[in-house]
Amino acid sequence: MAEIYLAGGCFWGVEKYLASIRGVLDTETGYANGKTENPTYEQVCRLGTGHAETVRVVYDPAVLPLDFLLELYYEAVDPLSVNRQGNDRGTQYRTGIYYTDEGDLPVIAASLEALGRRLGRTPAIECAPLTNYCRAEEYHQKYLDKNPGGYCHLKSDTFRKAAQARVNPAAYQKPDDGALRRTLTPLAWDVTQNAQTEAPFSSPLDKHFEPGIYVDITTGEPLFASSDKFDSGCGWPAFSKPIDPAVVREKTDLSHFRVRTEVRSRAGDAHLGHVFNDGPSDRGGLRYCINGAALRFVPKERMREEGYGDLLDLVEEP
Repeated sequence: MAEIYLAGGCFWGVEKYLASIRGVLDTETGYANGKTENPTYEQVCRLGTGHAETVRVVYDPAVLPLDFLLELYYEAVDPLSVNRQGNDRGTQYRTGIYYTDEGDLPVIAASLEALGRRLGRTPAIECAPLTNYCRAEEYHQKYLDKNPGGYCHLKSDTFRKAAQARVNPAAYQKPDDGALRRTLTPLAWDVTQNAQTEAPFSSPLDKHFEPGIYVDITTGEPLFASSDKFDSGCGWPAFSKPIDPAVVREKTDLSHFRVRTEVRSRAGDAHLGHVFNDGPSDRGGLRYCINGAALRFVPKERMREEGYGDLLDLVEEP
């Protein structure tokens, strides 16, 4: 088992969020990296002790690698905000990653550097060895479990995405345009990079229902499982939901004099298709209408050898 200490604003919501992630074994709220030892909540809030409200996270790195945990942590914070998260202001609400194992520092540094590239700015997330940590008072432990209606600065959808997180974005990188052009067909390039649409009923994946997963053709990031595929009759592969809510990004599309919701991949930022609200009601009511040219199918029997073995439980036999 491993541990890391994460600060991200009011620790009530952050603790609840982190505890919901698959692979997290235990959480504890506390105060970290201040100037005094064993401060009380009142001292942290009013006497300028310099501590940050922090969550100790014990996790299984075999299930949840540190770089994946950090990516999920970034989803719950504003990485550019200084001494403020939500409506909470003060140095105790700063963001920070505090480590006890020096071996974690290269992973943390690489993760923050990648975040900075995506943001185009240096994140305002403190990174330092853990010092002067103490456990918070008992009433702060699992606060939202004991007080379901209690204050939380995080949106409810954030918790849902954390609980369903299965795909580590740090494991998938978009190649440069030159490499993509060499590997993609002209149709796949036009679809993924120029938001074009393939002809209906033209993709062999439209009527394809073999057990396996469908991955982003540009990066290999897993997007959809065969168990969530259905025949919508629309002429394109249709799915009721993605493997992980975070692997797709939604964007308003006003082209063709219509208002639609475009779906793009997370790691590759590739155009995939659109999502509509006319899917099967017993599957949630959504229809992810996806261009087959944006996908690569990985059969169930090859998932483990291609590095997708941890998703085998999502693939059901027809």
